[in-house]
Amino acid sequence: MKMLIAIIGSGSSAFAAAIKAVEEGAQVTMIEGGNVIGGTCVNTGCVPSKIFIRGAYIAHLQGHHDFRGLPPNTPNIDRKAMVTQQQEWVDNLRHAKYESILESNPDIQMVRGIASFKNANTLRICKADATEQEIQADRIFIAVGANATRPVIPGLADTPYWTSTEALIAEEIPRHVIVLGGSVVALELAQAFRHLGAKVTIIARSTLLSKKDPEIGTGLKAAFECEGIVVMTHTSTDAISHDGKLFSVSTNNGEIRGDKVLVATGRQANTAALDLDKAGIKTDKRGAIIVDDHMRTSVENIYAAGDCSNQPQFVYVAAAAGTRAARNMMGDDATIDLSIMPEVVFTSPQVATVGVSEQQAKAQGLNVDSRTLELENVPRALANFDTRGFVKLVAEKDTGRIVGCQVFAAEGGEIIQTAVLAMSNRMTIQDLADQLFPYLTMVESLKLCAQTFYKDVTQLSCCAG
Repeated sequence: MKMLIAIIGSGSSAFAAAIKAVEEGAQVTMIEGGNVIGGTCVNTGCVPSKIFIRGAYIAHLQGHHDFRGLPPNTPNIDRKAMVTQQQEWVDNLRHAKYESILESNPDIQMVRGIASFKNANTLRICKADATEQEIQADRIFIAVGANATRPVIPGLADTPYWTSTEALIAEEIPRHVIVLGGSVVALELAQAFRHLGAKVTIIARSTLLSKKDPEIGTGLKAAFECEGIVVMTHTSTDAISHDGKLFSVSTNNGEIRGDKVLVATGRQANTAALDLDKAGIKTDKRGAIIVDDHMRTSVENIYAAGDCSNQPQFVYVAAAAGTRAARNMMGDDATIDLSIMPEVVFTSPQVATVGVSEQQAKAQGLNVDSRTLELENVPRALANFDTRGFVKLVAEKDTGRIVGCQVFAAEGGEIIQTAVLAMSNRMTIQDLADQLFPYLTMVESLKLCAQTFYKDVTQLSCCAG
């Protein structure tokens, strides 16, 4: 008799778990309370945002480059056409990666409705027609994701503010967007709107990307200000109002007025309606489900992963965790190692990191050394006429083993995986410096940065080994 697994949610983690569970011989019931399947990434997150960011950057590049003989021009932007194409690709990818899997896999059954726990083995499903269904399962996997939080700011709730969901499908370019937040979503979308010609003001309570190496936030702030973005760091928002046309945002550094406010100050787990207490499932203070490295919750037969858990909120983490959770539900002993986890922020220049920063390493008691290579020393950056940014490597002093890498550069997201592989294989600075890197490439910056630990790279020939 097949094991019965119930999965709450239909995003990346849920589908990864469903596919693996079926491969292992389970019968899966997937429960989705929304109108569409696929979760955040394909519908309102990774896919539409990266299409939007890329299109906006191409518009910006037409009027801002240093290549002679190519007169810069200001494009006539049709934002509605951009959104139409973007959403067509969202629909295409949702069908290819989610809907078609359901259509072709008889061992995955979809039930529509809002799920909550009756007990640790039973789910109650409230359907749109007000009827209820109970589902009993041998194992239950929770993958309900997260949603944008609304900060406690007087007046905000009574205004037509945007979250990233509304911003991504807006068919008109605002004159002035005020962005609340200094982290990933806020910065990516702020710059994209600026690249489309909007005036943009960023209000951040601390610095930009405050959890990362301070040099990254400083560099990103400078890059943004060069593009005309107003960046207000260490600024608190005291009140927000809307007069029917314009927003007024009161801060400790004065009042700002604009026609749109984009709130991107964080996300919270979609766990409030699940009645987790009836199953005995423990959460943290943000409502995120606490799991171990096997994706097990505090209840033996219940697992969770993705943005609704206390794992890092990245789709590739969610998918990997979903696959491993399914294996464990079927009796395996699979863990997920998040110690060497790449992160990318799709600004221009991009921010990409892995491992620990120099500050984090020292806080952990590690004896480390670091080197920072400015991009003016990278031949590919010179050929691109874009030397904004740097590459930084952090290594143990005694062994030379690489423990961290921070990249602030064009194509940083493509560079970082080489550092990930180097760290996964416990390579030293010397090991990395001795590798052959293709010329001219941006990833060669890792080799050059490694070489700076023991030589002056400005005295090397253009492609010296």
